[in-house]
Amino acid sequence: MSLRQTVRTKGAVLGVTRSCTGMYWNDRLDDDQAVSDLAQRLGLPEVLARLLAARGIEADGVDGFLEPRVKHLMPDPLDMVDMTDAVRRIADAVEADETIGIFGDYDVDGATSAALLVRYLDCIGAKTVVHIPDRRKEGYGPSINALASLKERGAGPVVTVDCGITAHEPLRLAHQAGIDIIVLDHHQVAGDLPQATALVNPNRSDCGSGLGHLAAVGVTFMTVVAINRELRQCGRFDQCPEPDLMQWLDLVALGTLCDSVPLTGLNRALVRQGLKVLGRGGNEGLMALGRCARLTEDPTAHHAVFVFGPRINAGGRVGDPALGVRLLTSRDEEEVAGIAVRLDDCNRERRRIEKGVLAAAMNQAEAQASRHCCVVSGKDWHPGVLGIVASRLVDRFSRPAVVISTADTPGTGSCRSVRGVNIGAAVGRAVEEGILVRGGGHPAAAGLAVEEDRISDLASFLDHQLAREIAALPDVPELGIDGVLSVAAVNEDLIRSIERAGPFGTGNARPRFAIKDARVSWAQRVGDHHVRVTARDAGGARLDAIAFRVADDPLGKALLTSDTGAFHLAGHLAINTWRGKQRPQLIIEDAAVAT
Repeated sequence: MSLRQTVRTKGAVLGVTRSCTGMYWNDRLDDDQAVSDLAQRLGLPEVLARLLAARGIEADGVDGFLEPRVKHLMPDPLDMVDMTDAVRRIADAVEADETIGIFGDYDVDGATSAALLVRYLDCIGAKTVVHIPDRRKEGYGPSINALASLKERGAGPVVTVDCGITAHEPLRLAHQAGIDIIVLDHHQVAGDLPQATALVNPNRSDCGSGLGHLAAVGVTFMTVVAINRELRQCGRFDQCPEPDLMQWLDLVALGTLCDSVPLTGLNRALVRQGLKVLGRGGNEGLMALGRCARLTEDPTAHHAVFVFGPRINAGGRVGDPALGVRLLTSRDEEEVAGIAVRLDDCNRERRRIEKGVLAAAMNQAEAQASRHCCVVSGKDWHPGVLGIVASRLVDRFSRPAVVISTADTPGTGSCRSVRGVNIGAAVGRAVEEGILVRGGGHPAAAGLAVEEDRISDLASFLDHQLAREIAALPDVPELGIDGVLSVAAVNEDLIRSIERAGPFGTGNARPRFAIKDARVSWAQRVGDHHVRVTARDAGGARLDAIAFRVADDPLGKALLTSDTGAFHLAGHLAINTWRGKQRPQLIIEDAAVAT
């Protein structure tokens, strides 16, 4: 009997019920009539109308979806519990010329949150000191030693960004030491809250703001808006210019995209407008990082996630955790150029380490075929690559994955999940049961600390906890398809129409199209296990394509086999820029032999 159930209302796209990767190709669109209505009523290209209809956008909501505005979607920041107390304490510190301590997490969301706060406070003449913990030496979240060190460096209040909501003991000790702590976090939390001057987290059970989809940098931006309003009312800007807060939306977009929170509502507006700011090149550090990565085109959401994000993360994973914040806050071109090179080097080292850990983790995961959740561990696994490896396991096995390093005591782990399975809530329950030393996160990702002798207990607990959510998933993993195209239909105009529905990410999936009856006229293994392809149709039209990290997998082997006839190819369309020339390209995710 299957662990999952199947509920489908339409037949498989192009009849693909088992692709090369074992996927069922499912049409994301339920109502074909809605496409015609949108296209005819609003004069939209059919492909764009199809994307909007698949996302449930009706005619009166199209303008707001295609051009989301922050000012139209921005609620009152004070709707969040404790925001008033947070704002008053920080504003009082600014007015009293107190130094404000900032404790940030070491990932992109944490780095951008800390950088946003530093940039704003510096702009209005306030003083800050920053601490980013070392992943291996200090672990996740604030420690009393780190908070005390900020006080020793002159900090009055200390703001924790992207962490702190589960740091009960450190915050209790900080309170005893007379340190005012303001927590700006977004991670899910269960049970009692720690002691602090203010705990701003839209995912608190008593917070009815409806902003639980925000990343930490979104929460931080809301806080900055509220602080700025408070200072305006206090007359701080009567004698000096009031800053334009929109200038820092590039940081908000970067952190939001890299933390995989839903791109809906306010998040969508923050990212859309933030990408425009990013394109204007106002942040010296990001521009230096782009040059180091040989970026030759205007940055997009893809570049935020796959070019900037991994490099900023690499400092916290295998290098100096403070590099990301320094890159994003410095205005010295020589300094940021040097930091960018260091982060690029760290990213290469991260890839090397990741490769070895991934191979060992895959071997363990292969032996857990009957489990609802892969739980793997190793003594020599670098803690800095656990989240990436967990994501790779999810991609490979279509199940939640937990990857644990027992190099230190307790062991540290990263969790990633599939859509529809809330790993953050499950980790929170494991903390309540005493299985984990600590842990927390959100539906798609979580972090944890666990003693080595409790790892098997954790695996059993998660297997039981996630059973119901897993059972609700399709028995054959689905690949959502937004439409069927021929090779000849793909051109730059089509792709630009598709991009109007962006930015794409969690909650607004990048459109995926099936390219029907494509013959692979040329295929070659390139780079690190990638496969580059030229696809042609019967009329001779061609389309460049590439499949990443699949050369040794069934998909890659199928593409590299020249005598298998025509394929249906599934993937994302993009415009590839190479040496100043632009050409359409398909990023292949799956394929099926055309019958």
